[in-house]
Amino acid sequence: MTTRYDEVCEDLVNSPRRWLVTGVAGFIGSALLERLLDLGQTVVGVDNFITGHKKNLDDVLAINPDERLQFQFIEGDLRDPDVAKKACKEVDFVLHEAALGSVPRSIKDPVATHQHNVDAFLNVLVAARDAGVKRVVYASSSSVYGDHPGLPKHEERIGKPLSPYAVTKRIDEIYAQIFQDCYQMQLVGLRYFNVFGRRQDPDGVYAAVIPRWISTMVDGKPCVIFGDGTNSRDFCYVDNIVQANLLAATAPDAGVTGTVYNCGCNGKTDLKQLFALIRDNLAKDFPDVAKAEAVHESPRPGDIAHSQAAIDKITAALGYAPTHQIEDGMTETVSWFAQRLRRK
Repeated sequence: MTTRYDEVCEDLVNSPRRWLVTGVAGFIGSALLERLLDLGQTVVGVDNFITGHKKNLDDVLAINPDERLQFQFIEGDLRDPDVAKKACKEVDFVLHEAALGSVPRSIKDPVATHQHNVDAFLNVLVAARDAGVKRVVYASSSSVYGDHPGLPKHEERIGKPLSPYAVTKRIDEIYAQIFQDCYQMQLVGLRYFNVFGRRQDPDGVYAAVIPRWISTMVDGKPCVIFGDGTNSRDFCYVDNIVQANLLAATAPDAGVTGTVYNCGCNGKTDLKQLFALIRDNLAKDFPDVAKAEAVHESPRPGDIAHSQAAIDKITAALGYAPTHQIEDGMTETVSWFAQRLRRK
């Protein structure tokens, strides 16, 4: 059966567009770059390499070296309005992924989080408006649901933010709505739920849990679970995120813009289950990992206890249908990391 995503991909191949991907050297940005180049699109990418990595770009561009001609890279910081202006020039669609992630990082340094997540986004909005960009799709976050207890999370019911990071993402949503209303722009927000996949950074104190645990297990060190392990998340493989971005950017009905959509799988996996899933997949390549055990530490401030995405809104409006549940995505993710860890 042909999906809406299949139709979009075919249309893009037949009628290429010019895209801007901000944060292109991050793992989500590089996945978007990979897919867009595969579809024959022209891509402008911008990154300041604070959290992104040049090796991610090299990895994508090595897949099909001929596609390098379709990619223009701008090394720059979107906190500078001139960088945003240059990046948005003659672009059809903007996929805004650039951000300073991590709840703990935002608690430690709220000013930097605000500058990178709000000031930079505002610069992109102004530049996109002035350049006449057709549509901006931007990354929001499930963190905006804050202390609202309901499961699954529905877009219209949010609670009190629990971290500066969550505040910045909520501010972005408000700014997007204002720019749509005041300047007749077309904007779509995607609230990401715990994205994982290839090229996600395993290093650093703010590394996401899945790549960090993969690296830690291979090194023979204990994985840390904050809390008792019953906290649960809707883990969403990066290819689902790519699909959602392309659907949001190209939906022909302008009525689907001016709002936000959950982007997850309507799944619920607790940290103990996650640990076992990673361990069992990794043990196929690293047998010693089968004996790995986790250690528990105190819960972290700002963390939400449970998170699960209701995806009926994005499915109805955009035709979104996740191609990977956590089990499929984890198999591909662990295999990707295992290949690279074996080379060390």
